[in-house]
Amino acid sequence: MLRRRTFLKLGAAAMAVSPRNAIAALAPYPTRPIYLIVGFSAGGNTDIVARLIGDWLMRQMGQPFIVENRTGASTNIATAQVVHAPADGYTLLVSSTSNAINATLYRNLRFNFIRDTEPIAAIATTPMVMCVNPTFPARSVPDFIAQAKANPDKLNCASSGIGSPPHVAAELFKAMTDVRMLHVPYRGDTEAITDLVGGRVHVYFATMAGSIQFIRAGSLRPLAVTASERSSALPEVAAMAEFLPGYDATIWNGLNAPKGTPRAIIMDLNRQVNAGLADPKLMARFAEVGAKVRPGTPEDYAKLIADETEKWGAIVRSTGSFIE
Repeated sequence: MLRRRTFLKLGAAAMAVSPRNAIAALAPYPTRPIYLIVGFSAGGNTDIVARLIGDWLMRQMGQPFIVENRTGASTNIATAQVVHAPADGYTLLVSSTSNAINATLYRNLRFNFIRDTEPIAAIATTPMVMCVNPTFPARSVPDFIAQAKANPDKLNCASSGIGSPPHVAAELFKAMTDVRMLHVPYRGDTEAITDLVGGRVHVYFATMAGSIQFIRAGSLRPLAVTASERSSALPEVAAMAEFLPGYDATIWNGLNAPKGTPRAIIMDLNRQVNAGLADPKLMARFAEVGAKVRPGTPEDYAKLIADETEKWGAIVRSTGSFIE
Protein backbone atom coordinates (compact mmCIF):
# COMPACT_ATOMS: atom_id res chain seq x y z
CA MET A 1 0.00 0.00 0.00
CA LEU A 2 2.83 2.35 0.89
CA ARG A 3 4.53 1.69 -2.42
CA ARG A 4 1.31 2.40 -4.29
CA ARG A 5 0.85 5.73 -2.48
CA THR A 6 4.43 6.73 -3.16
CA PHE A 7 4.03 5.84 -6.82
CA LEU A 8 0.83 7.89 -7.07
CA LYS A 9 2.48 10.91 -5.41
CA LEU A 10 5.40 10.76 -7.81
CA GLY A 11 3.03 10.40 -10.74
CA ALA A 12 1.02 13.44 -9.65
CA ALA A 13 4.19 15.50 -9.26
CA ALA A 14 5.32 14.52 -12.73
CA MET A 15 1.96 15.47 -14.21
CA ALA A 16 2.18 18.91 -12.54
CA VAL A 17 5.34 19.72 -14.51
CA SER A 18 4.80 21.34 -17.90
CA PRO A 19 5.75 18.74 -20.56
CA ARG A 20 7.47 21.41 -22.63
CA ASN A 21 9.59 22.65 -19.71
CA ALA A 22 10.30 19.10 -18.52
CA ILE A 23 11.64 18.16 -21.95
CA ALA A 24 13.66 21.39 -22.11
CA ALA A 25 15.15 20.68 -18.68
CA LEU A 26 16.20 17.14 -19.63
CA ALA A 27 17.34 17.61 -23.23
CA PRO A 28 20.84 18.86 -24.04
CA TYR A 29 20.95 22.55 -24.93
CA PRO A 30 21.22 23.80 -27.55
CA THR A 31 20.38 21.30 -30.29
CA ARG A 32 19.20 23.73 -32.97
CA PRO A 33 19.59 27.41 -33.96
CA ILE A 34 18.79 30.14 -31.42
CA TYR A 35 17.08 33.35 -32.56
CA LEU A 36 18.19 36.69 -31.16
CA ILE A 37 15.30 39.12 -31.64
CA VAL A 38 16.32 42.77 -32.09
CA GLY A 39 13.79 45.60 -32.05
CA PHE A 40 15.91 47.90 -34.20
CA SER A 41 17.05 47.89 -37.81
CA ALA A 42 20.34 46.37 -38.96
CA GLY A 43 23.47 48.44 -38.40
CA GLY A 44 22.28 50.23 -35.27
CA ASN A 45 23.76 50.02 -31.79
CA THR A 46 21.65 47.12 -30.51
CA ASP A 47 22.03 45.20 -33.77
CA ILE A 48 25.83 45.51 -33.58
CA VAL A 49 25.84 44.29 -29.97
CA ALA A 50 23.57 41.37 -30.93
CA ARG A 51 25.85 40.27 -33.77
CA LEU A 52 29.01 40.50 -31.69
CA ILE A 53 27.67 38.43 -28.80
CA GLY A 54 25.80 36.10 -31.18
CA ASP A 55 28.98 35.27 -33.04
CA TRP A 56 30.74 34.47 -29.76
CA LEU A 57 27.89 32.28 -28.51
CA MET A 58 27.74 30.41 -31.83
CA ARG A 59 31.41 29.50 -31.61
CA GLN A 60 31.17 28.45 -27.96
CA MET A 61 27.84 26.59 -28.02
CA GLY A 62 28.02 24.96 -31.45
CA GLN A 63 24.72 26.24 -32.88
CA PRO A 64 23.88 29.28 -35.05
CA PHE A 65 22.68 32.39 -33.19
CA ILE A 66 20.53 34.10 -35.81
CA VAL A 67 19.83 37.83 -35.45
CA GLU A 68 16.28 38.66 -36.48
CA ASN A 69 15.39 42.37 -36.77
CA ARG A 70 11.76 43.00 -35.82
CA THR A 71 11.33 46.76 -35.89
CA GLY A 72 8.30 48.78 -34.87
CA ALA A 73 6.63 50.42 -31.85
CA SER A 74 9.96 51.28 -30.21
CA THR A 75 10.96 47.61 -29.67
CA ASN A 76 7.50 46.54 -28.42
CA ILE A 77 6.85 44.27 -31.42
CA ALA A 78 10.13 42.44 -30.85
CA THR A 79 9.53 42.20 -27.11
CA ALA A 80 6.01 40.83 -27.58
CA GLN A 81 7.36 38.16 -29.93
CA VAL A 82 9.74 36.92 -27.25
CA VAL A 83 7.21 37.21 -24.42
CA HIS A 84 4.87 34.87 -26.31
CA ALA A 85 7.55 32.47 -27.57
CA PRO A 86 8.06 28.98 -26.08
CA ALA A 87 10.12 29.12 -22.89
CA ASP A 88 12.77 26.75 -24.24
CA GLY A 89 15.79 29.01 -24.75
CA TYR A 90 15.56 29.16 -28.53
CA THR A 91 14.02 32.64 -28.83
CA LEU A 92 15.82 35.40 -26.90
CA LEU A 93 15.43 39.17 -26.82
CA VAL A 94 18.39 41.50 -27.18
CA SER A 95 16.89 44.06 -24.85
CA SER A 96 17.82 47.70 -24.41
CA THR A 97 17.17 50.93 -22.52
CA SER A 98 14.02 51.30 -24.63
CA ASN A 99 12.45 48.40 -22.72
CA ALA A 100 12.88 50.31 -19.45
CA ILE A 101 11.53 53.54 -20.98
CA ASN A 102 8.52 51.87 -22.60
CA ALA A 103 7.26 50.54 -19.28
CA THR A 104 6.09 54.09 -18.48
CA LEU A 105 5.89 55.64 -21.94
CA TYR A 106 3.21 53.24 -23.24
CA ARG A 107 0.01 53.27 -21.22
CA ASN A 108 -1.53 50.10 -22.67
CA LEU A 109 1.25 47.58 -23.22
CA ARG A 110 -0.03 44.02 -23.38
CA PHE A 111 2.99 42.72 -21.51
CA ASN A 112 5.12 43.68 -18.54
CA PHE A 113 8.80 43.46 -19.46
CA ILE A 114 10.00 42.75 -15.92
CA ARG A 115 7.21 40.31 -15.08
CA ASP A 116 7.07 38.47 -18.42
CA THR A 117 10.75 37.87 -19.20
CA GLU A 118 13.69 36.18 -17.51
CA PRO A 119 16.89 38.26 -17.23
CA ILE A 120 19.87 36.29 -18.52
CA ALA A 121 22.80 38.71 -18.64
CA ALA A 122 23.68 42.31 -19.28
CA ILE A 123 26.05 42.63 -22.23
CA ALA A 124 27.29 46.19 -22.65
CA THR A 125 26.56 49.86 -22.17
CA THR A 126 27.16 52.46 -24.87
CA PRO A 127 27.01 56.23 -24.40
CA MET A 128 25.29 58.55 -26.80
CA VAL A 129 27.02 61.69 -28.08
CA MET A 130 25.67 65.22 -27.71
CA CYS A 131 26.41 66.63 -31.18
CA VAL A 132 25.91 69.97 -32.90
CA ASN A 133 26.44 71.11 -36.47
CA PRO A 134 29.99 72.52 -36.91
CA THR A 135 28.50 75.92 -37.77
CA PHE A 136 26.83 76.15 -34.35
CA PRO A 137 28.78 78.62 -32.14
CA ALA A 138 29.01 76.42 -29.01
CA ARG A 139 32.23 74.43 -28.69
CA SER A 140 31.58 72.94 -25.25
CA VAL A 141 28.69 71.96 -22.99
CA PRO A 142 28.96 75.18 -20.91
CA ASP A 143 28.94 77.17 -24.17
CA PHE A 144 25.81 75.34 -25.30
CA ILE A 145 24.03 75.90 -21.98
CA ALA A 146 24.80 79.61 -22.22
CA GLN A 147 23.47 79.73 -25.79
CA ALA A 148 20.30 77.86 -24.83
CA LYS A 149 19.60 80.05 -21.81
CA ALA A 150 20.11 83.18 -23.91
CA ASN A 151 17.64 81.83 -26.48
CA PRO A 152 14.89 79.93 -24.61
CA ASP A 153 12.68 77.77 -26.86
CA LYS A 154 14.62 78.88 -29.93
CA LEU A 155 17.03 75.94 -30.24
CA ASN A 156 15.78 72.75 -31.91
CA CYS A 157 16.68 69.44 -30.27
CA ALA A 158 16.22 66.42 -32.51
CA SER A 159 15.34 62.94 -31.31
CA SER A 160 14.80 59.56 -32.94
CA GLY A 161 11.21 59.51 -31.67
CA ILE A 162 9.14 60.30 -28.60
CA GLY A 163 10.49 58.33 -25.65
CA SER A 164 13.57 57.09 -27.52
CA PRO A 165 16.89 57.02 -25.61
CA PRO A 166 18.09 60.21 -27.41
CA HIS A 167 14.84 61.93 -26.38
CA VAL A 168 15.01 61.00 -22.70
CA ALA A 169 18.77 61.78 -22.64
CA ALA A 170 17.93 65.30 -23.85
CA GLU A 171 15.11 65.60 -21.31
CA LEU A 172 17.50 64.63 -18.51
CA PHE A 173 19.93 67.28 -19.79
CA LYS A 174 17.16 69.89 -19.80
CA ALA A 175 16.08 68.97 -16.29
CA MET A 176 19.62 69.21 -14.90
CA THR A 177 20.47 72.50 -16.65
CA ASP A 178 17.08 74.24 -16.65
CA VAL A 179 17.31 75.04 -20.37
CA ARG A 180 14.34 75.11 -22.73
CA MET A 181 14.56 73.69 -26.25
CA LEU A 182 12.04 72.73 -28.91
CA HIS A 183 11.78 68.95 -29.35
CA VAL A 184 11.78 67.76 -32.97
CA PRO A 185 11.09 64.00 -33.19
CA TYR A 186 12.23 62.01 -36.22
CA ARG A 187 11.41 58.46 -37.32
CA GLY A 188 14.88 57.22 -36.44
CA ASP A 189 18.52 57.92 -35.69
CA THR A 190 19.54 58.17 -39.36
CA GLU A 191 16.93 60.82 -40.18
CA ALA A 192 17.86 62.93 -37.15
CA ILE A 193 21.58 62.78 -37.94
CA THR A 194 20.92 63.65 -41.60
CA ASP A 195 19.11 66.85 -40.62
CA LEU A 196 21.73 67.73 -37.99
CA VAL A 197 24.49 67.38 -40.60
CA GLY A 198 22.37 69.49 -42.95
CA GLY A 199 21.98 72.24 -40.34
CA ARG A 200 18.20 71.91 -40.03
CA VAL A 201 18.35 71.22 -36.29
CA HIS A 202 20.77 72.51 -33.68
CA VAL A 203 21.55 69.56 -31.40
CA TYR A 204 21.02 65.81 -31.17
CA PHE A 205 21.96 63.22 -28.55
CA ALA A 206 23.02 60.71 -31.19
CA THR A 207 23.86 57.04 -30.92
CA MET A 208 27.55 56.26 -31.06
CA ALA A 209 27.06 53.81 -33.94
CA GLY A 210 25.16 56.35 -36.03
CA SER A 211 27.31 59.41 -35.38
CA ILE A 212 30.91 58.32 -34.99
CA GLN A 213 31.73 58.33 -38.73
CA PHE A 214 30.36 61.89 -39.08
CA ILE A 215 32.31 63.01 -36.00
CA ARG A 216 35.55 61.59 -37.38
CA ALA A 217 34.85 63.20 -40.77
CA GLY A 218 34.25 66.60 -39.14
CA SER A 219 30.60 66.75 -40.24
CA LEU A 220 29.41 66.84 -36.62
CA ARG A 221 30.94 68.48 -33.56
CA PRO A 222 30.73 66.35 -30.40
CA LEU A 223 30.29 68.27 -27.16
CA ALA A 224 30.14 65.33 -24.74
CA VAL A 225 29.43 61.65 -24.43
CA THR A 226 26.39 61.00 -22.27
CA ALA A 227 28.14 58.96 -19.60
CA SER A 228 29.93 59.30 -16.29
CA GLU A 229 33.31 58.73 -17.96
CA ARG A 230 34.92 59.22 -21.35
CA SER A 231 34.58 56.67 -24.12
CA SER A 232 37.59 54.80 -25.50
CA ALA A 233 36.09 55.28 -28.99
CA LEU A 234 36.22 59.09 -28.60
CA PRO A 235 38.77 59.68 -25.83
CA GLU A 236 39.18 63.37 -26.67
CA VAL A 237 35.48 64.08 -26.09
CA ALA A 238 34.48 65.05 -22.57
CA ALA A 239 32.01 63.04 -20.51
CA MET A 240 28.80 64.90 -19.67
CA ALA A 241 29.39 64.16 -15.99
CA GLU A 242 32.47 66.41 -16.14
CA PHE A 243 30.04 69.33 -16.45
CA LEU A 244 26.91 67.84 -14.86
CA PRO A 245 27.88 65.53 -11.97
CA GLY A 246 25.50 62.60 -11.78
CA TYR A 247 24.43 62.75 -15.41
CA ASP A 248 24.40 59.29 -17.02
CA ALA A 249 22.31 58.34 -20.05
CA THR A 250 23.80 55.28 -21.68
CA ILE A 251 22.15 52.68 -23.90
CA TRP A 252 22.44 49.28 -22.24
CA ASN A 253 21.85 45.94 -23.90
CA GLY A 254 21.22 42.51 -22.43
CA LEU A 255 19.63 39.14 -23.08
CA ASN A 256 16.15 38.17 -21.88
CA ALA A 257 14.20 34.95 -22.31
CA PRO A 258 10.47 34.20 -22.04
CA LYS A 259 9.18 33.75 -18.50
CA GLY A 260 9.51 30.17 -17.34
CA THR A 261 12.68 29.33 -19.27
CA PRO A 262 14.51 26.63 -17.26
CA ARG A 263 17.08 27.97 -14.83
CA ALA A 264 19.72 25.62 -16.20
CA ILE A 265 19.42 27.25 -19.64
CA ILE A 266 19.49 30.76 -18.12
CA MET A 267 22.68 29.98 -16.19
CA ASP A 268 24.35 28.25 -19.15
CA LEU A 269 23.76 31.30 -21.34
CA ASN A 270 24.88 33.64 -18.55
CA ARG A 271 28.17 31.75 -18.16
CA GLN A 272 28.82 31.82 -21.90
CA VAL A 273 28.02 35.55 -22.19
CA ASN A 274 30.30 36.40 -19.27
CA ALA A 275 33.09 34.30 -20.75
CA GLY A 276 32.79 36.34 -23.92
CA LEU A 277 32.82 39.63 -22.04
CA ALA A 278 36.11 38.56 -20.43
CA ASP A 279 37.70 37.67 -23.76
CA PRO A 280 40.21 40.40 -24.78
CA LYS A 281 39.44 40.14 -28.49
CA LEU A 282 35.69 40.47 -27.99
CA MET A 283 36.17 43.29 -25.48
CA ALA A 284 38.23 45.13 -28.11
CA ARG A 285 35.47 44.65 -30.69
CA PHE A 286 32.95 46.22 -28.33
CA ALA A 287 35.36 49.07 -27.53
CA GLU A 288 35.68 49.88 -31.24
CA VAL A 289 32.01 50.89 -31.32
CA GLY A 290 32.17 52.71 -27.99
CA ALA A 291 30.59 49.93 -25.92
CA LYS A 292 31.77 48.93 -22.47
CA VAL A 293 31.15 45.32 -21.44
CA ARG A 294 29.04 44.70 -18.33
CA PRO A 295 29.46 41.16 -16.97
CA GLY A 296 27.38 39.92 -14.06
CA THR A 297 24.77 37.51 -12.76
CA PRO A 298 21.13 37.37 -13.85
CA GLU A 299 20.33 39.07 -10.54
CA ASP A 300 22.76 41.91 -11.31
CA TYR A 301 21.03 42.39 -14.63
CA ALA A 302 17.57 42.28 -13.04
CA LYS A 303 18.61 45.11 -10.71
CA LEU A 304 19.89 47.16 -13.66
CA ILE A 305 16.52 46.76 -15.40
CA ALA A 306 14.59 47.72 -12.26
CA ASP A 307 16.78 50.76 -11.56
CA GLU A 308 16.61 51.96 -15.16
CA THR A 309 12.83 51.48 -15.32
CA GLU A 310 12.43 53.66 -12.24
CA LYS A 311 14.92 56.29 -13.45
CA TRP A 312 13.51 56.76 -16.93
CA GLY A 313 9.93 56.40 -15.72
CA ALA A 314 10.42 59.56 -13.68
CA ILE A 315 11.80 61.44 -16.70
CA VAL A 316 8.93 60.29 -18.94
CA ARG A 317 6.37 61.36 -16.34
CA SER A 318 8.04 64.76 -16.02
CA THR A 319 7.64 65.38 -19.77
CA GLY A 320 3.99 64.32 -19.85
CA SER A 321 4.73 62.41 -23.06
CA PHE A 322 2.76 59.18 -23.17
CA ILE A 323 1.67 56.88 -25.97
CA GLU A 324 -1.72 55.22 -25.80
